[in-house]
Amino acid sequence: MSEQAIVERIISDAEEEARQIISDAEEKAKATLAEANVRAERNKQGTEAEVKAKAQSIFDGKAATARLDGAKILLGEKRGVIDALYSRALEKLLTLSEKETLSLCTRLLAEYAEEGDELVFAENFRYAKSVAALPIVKEKKLKISKGNAAVDGGFILSGKNSDKNLSYGALLAMDREEQQAQIASVIFDSGTLNG
Repeated sequence: MSEQAIVERIISDAEEEARQIISDAEEKAKATLAEANVRAERNKQGTEAEVKAKAQSIFDGKAATARLDGAKILLGEKRGVIDALYSRALEKLLTLSEKETLSLCTRLLAEYAEEGDELVFAENFRYAKSVAALPIVKEKKLKISKGNAAVDGGFILSGKNSDKNLSYGALLAMDREEQQAQIASVIFDSGTLNG
């Protein structure tokens, strides 16, 4: 074999080996690139899932806050309605006729007055003289105070052992304490003012 043929053979083998090295490098680069793309896709999907979960968590938190705020507003409005009902009830009590007032006072005195208690009428009580003339007042030997009490209608019974606030405001407050849940149920659950 000639020297030229040997050189050509070496060059040919070198070219073949270079092509094989380049081909192997390209295959390895494709595999590395594919692997990197798979990792990048997994990272992207993981990040998207994490962002979606955080967004849902924020949304759920905001929705819960909005529900609570809505419930607070609704409760406040319901309390306002009940406040208005009791305010109107107080107005009605303050404007009772003399006959109705005497009937109510007789019942209250029969139930709560103890012998020798002192009757202290509200400043705005219109029928103090008529109540003082009731038979129950004489029967229980009640005293009539010369002063007045700063209460919402009605009167206070001042006794030896305790005082009893029988003002209209106190009676309504006691009624509200006992009846508020039932009143709310009737008004709001019956559909009358259901929110």
